[in-house]
Amino acid sequence: CCSKVICGGCAYANQMRQREAKLEDICPFCRHPSPDTDADVNRNRMKRIEANDPAAICMMGFILSDEGYYQGAFDHFTKAAELVNSADAHYKLSLLYYEGKGVEK
Repeated sequence: CCSKVICGGCAYANQMRQREAKLEDICPFCRHPSPDTDADVNRNRMKRIEANDPAAICMMGFILSDEGYYQGAFDHFTKAAELVNSADAHYKLSLLYYEGKGVEK
């Protein structure tokens, strides 16, 4: 799966279409089956990060931040912000600076 992120409304519409037509749960972008395990999800995310996908890089920043690895989160948010000027990445960077987590004081 490509691990692309779509808006909640589009994801819901796709899920409803698949349920009503009794279709397999597949990615609306790449048409591959959705991963079954966390290991598969992580493997796909790492592939996307290696391909410099800003959404995957930003998502890894969120994960690292939630786990308390603020320096790693800072690095991922910075890279995502540099790649596409991501508003989410800039916002999380501002919070890390504000809270003094993962940055020099």
